[in-house]
Amino acid sequence: MERLSSKERVMAALNHQEPDRIPINYMANSGIDARLKRHYGIASHDDESLLNRLHVDMREVSIPYIGPVLHAPRPERAIDPAWGITKRWIAHESGGYWDYCDFPLASLDEELIESWKMPDPDDYDYDSLDEQLSIWDGKAICIGNPGLGDIMNTTGMLCGMEQVYLAMAMMDENWLRLVDRRLDIQLEVTRRALEGASSPIDYMWLGEDLGAQSGALISLDTYRTIIRPRHQKFIDLAGSFGIPVMIHSCGSSSWAFEDFIEMGISAVDTLQPEAKDMSPSYLKNRFGNRLSFHGGFSTAGKVVDGSIEEVLQELQDLLSVMMPRGGYLFSPTHMLQDNSSLENVVAVYEELPILGRY
Repeated sequence: MERLSSKERVMAALNHQEPDRIPINYMANSGIDARLKRHYGIASHDDESLLNRLHVDMREVSIPYIGPVLHAPRPERAIDPAWGITKRWIAHESGGYWDYCDFPLASLDEELIESWKMPDPDDYDYDSLDEQLSIWDGKAICIGNPGLGDIMNTTGMLCGMEQVYLAMAMMDENWLRLVDRRLDIQLEVTRRALEGASSPIDYMWLGEDLGAQSGALISLDTYRTIIRPRHQKFIDLAGSFGIPVMIHSCGSSSWAFEDFIEMGISAVDTLQPEAKDMSPSYLKNRFGNRLSFHGGFSTAGKVVDGSIEEVLQELQDLLSVMMPRGGYLFSPTHMLQDNSSLENVVAVYEELPILGRY
């Protein structure tokens, strides 16, 4: 088969076609990312060289916030200056992570939610898009990530997840106002970015975690009442620019896939194989001719503690199910973690261009 560009390869997969090889993506936390860069002799700040070394086909544009600091820093806390989301560092035996804390809107007080400082769409650096796009010629460009359009997780960062679930069950108007204030800003920033980009952006990436390991986090009725109509605005925006939409969900989320299809979503991430009704064979057999899939390589599997032979067998098993008839884009299910074996990660990305050929 003729060699395709990264852009052509990704777009073929999103359109349920077989490209020359599967598209490849990479997601990792800072610990394993730093080890990979040292392994390949790449500078710690040089993300692009690592992506190229790992044969990664996709790139995400960012629209940096350049407005005033709306939420001041505090000792021992990492505070988002635009949104006020607060995190603290949690160390563990293989590294650590930033965890959400303090939850300044936990009271869901109407006055507090209305007065909570949020960024103005004018205060984003849309001019930086052209500089980013200029270095990614031939790559598949996406706008967004699992945080775009996300409702439950992101409001949970401000008010706590217990409050989110109670608010959804009770249709709390103050919480819904918090949701809509944030999403209206995101939608407008995304619209301006799509309009202002000098070269086309190829697809949009939305997110919403809908599942636990054993089943749904919310009812289908709640999904259709609260989340679906708000996500539809983003999908319609993408449609107005003629680009497909991929949506992220952790856990058991295939119960919502028929709705995804009705809404016009083209692809689903992250395919957590350990969760209920999320095995590669189940998804491919039931939805493979209507949805493309991104993910499926378990970050809790053999990549952590298996041998190279075991992790490559796990990879081959995944590809044997997901590659036929196209519509598959390789990615870890979540970010590769600190406890991932460096040798296993290297082996996977070295073999992918060979094992993923059509």
